[in-house]
Amino acid sequence: MIDILAGNPLLLLFTVSAIGYLIGRIRIGGVSLGVAAVLFVGLAFGAIDQRLRLPDIIYLLGLVIFVYTVGLSSGPGFINSLRRRGLRNNLFIGGVLVAAAGMALLIRAILGINGAQTAGLFAGSLTNTPALAAVIEQLTQLGADEALRAEPVVGYSVAYPVGVLGMILAIYLTRRLWRVDFERESQQLRELGAVGEHLINRTIRVTNPAVAGQTIAELVKKNKWNVIFSRHQHNGQIELATGLAQLAPDDLINIVGSPEAVERVTAALGEPNPEQLELDRHTLDYRRIFVSNPAVVGVPLRDLHLPSVMGAVITRIRRGDAEILPHGDTTLELGDRVRVVTQRDNMERVTHFFGDSYRSLAEVDVVSLGLGMALGMLVGLIPFPLPGGGSFSLGLAGGPLIVALFLGWRGRTGPIVWSLPYSANLTLRQVGMTLFLAGVGTRSGYSFVTTLTQGNGLLLFLGGALITVPVAFATLFIGYKLLKIPFSLLAGMLAGLQTQPAVLAFANEQTGNEAPNIGYAMVYPTATIVKIILAQLLLGAG
Repeated sequence: MIDILAGNPLLLLFTVSAIGYLIGRIRIGGVSLGVAAVLFVGLAFGAIDQRLRLPDIIYLLGLVIFVYTVGLSSGPGFINSLRRRGLRNNLFIGGVLVAAAGMALLIRAILGINGAQTAGLFAGSLTNTPALAAVIEQLTQLGADEALRAEPVVGYSVAYPVGVLGMILAIYLTRRLWRVDFERESQQLRELGAVGEHLINRTIRVTNPAVAGQTIAELVKKNKWNVIFSRHQHNGQIELATGLAQLAPDDLINIVGSPEAVERVTAALGEPNPEQLELDRHTLDYRRIFVSNPAVVGVPLRDLHLPSVMGAVITRIRRGDAEILPHGDTTLELGDRVRVVTQRDNMERVTHFFGDSYRSLAEVDVVSLGLGMALGMLVGLIPFPLPGGGSFSLGLAGGPLIVALFLGWRGRTGPIVWSLPYSANLTLRQVGMTLFLAGVGTRSGYSFVTTLTQGNGLLLFLGGALITVPVAFATLFIGYKLLKIPFSLLAGMLAGLQTQPAVLAFANEQTGNEAPNIGYAMVYPTATIVKIILAQLLLGAG
């Protein structure tokens, strides 16, 4: 059987993936590994026989697909987070990495290893292949022989698995120890744009004489209300609640928003009406419509002029499993479902405007996908000079991520829509993650076991653990307890610090929302650059 698997890489890939997914579904204490189990199954297969290793192209392809799709979906949230506390969070992660380098120097002194092994141990315990590549490149430029160039690889290969396991274990244990309640974090996560909002609708009877004669637009601007006005009843006539509508006593107005925002508006306008303002569906109607028309994607809603041009109002946007309250600067994505209120005889026109084709959402624009990933890989190849000679590049993980973050934030460039339909993005992300985990696992398993059982492999393994585990627990403790970062976001930041998609997959599995992806994308570029520089400094220290 081993000979068959060794001679058929695709069979090995699907076998590892299938077994990994089965194990990942097993729940112990309410927790499962999810897709991260594919990594451990790959390690087990690779340890059995050195021939059981997937080609490089498998995990490289998976890595590029995974980080690119994560970047696309995280782009808007990433930019928003930078405008809030992104700088602080990146400085925090940078400080932790500097401390990790200090620990590596301490371990070097205790174990008596040289600078090459120390640099490899640092790169492996923090699972950063670009840092390892930079160290090997620097050794080559210094004229080191083959034996010396192999020493960073030894330290890296031994420390890498514990670098993954240690981080996953830290997330699991701290979540259980601190009894993290993700529901209580929801408000913070909504402010970061990482999860959707809990929306309610209410009909209000206008009883406050102070608002009489004022338009909805004037009231929203003056009070900074974060709600959507959907329909308005005046003198028994129900119409769309446009910004030009003037309010009068005994008018009924229907609004949609968060419970807190709805209470504010109710207190200002009057009182809750006992009955909802029902539509006469012979005149006004509502419908959920799929956004499949590329022409409306990436365009701020205010620029679509829906109330004036289409005679329609969007009251909610559903993206995946999350509901979003629309604003003027909100942009639609392929696969969104918008709830629209308009005249009944206008509904077909509005439906055609948004597309409403589920079939087209299953199709991926290969032009934008291929062009975006190609740009990302080209950026990853750009060499950046370092002080004292040498250079580093972002590689196949950093380059596509940086480009995807920018393109995801931009949404579109002329006729090219960069974003992917939500369902297509999730599918590609899962495929990419599976390819990456299976490839890395099978390629690391044999060298891990061999090095661990020979020479000073066990000491190097313990040295890697002494870097990974304290870094993981310190990051989570300082971030959660002192800096008050929501755990969902912090778990993604830890994965970004580790530049490790397997840890990100586990964090997503635990939290059940998109916040880990935001945290991962927020600090990944900083973590990659800092680790590359520190690894080369550790080499020079030897």
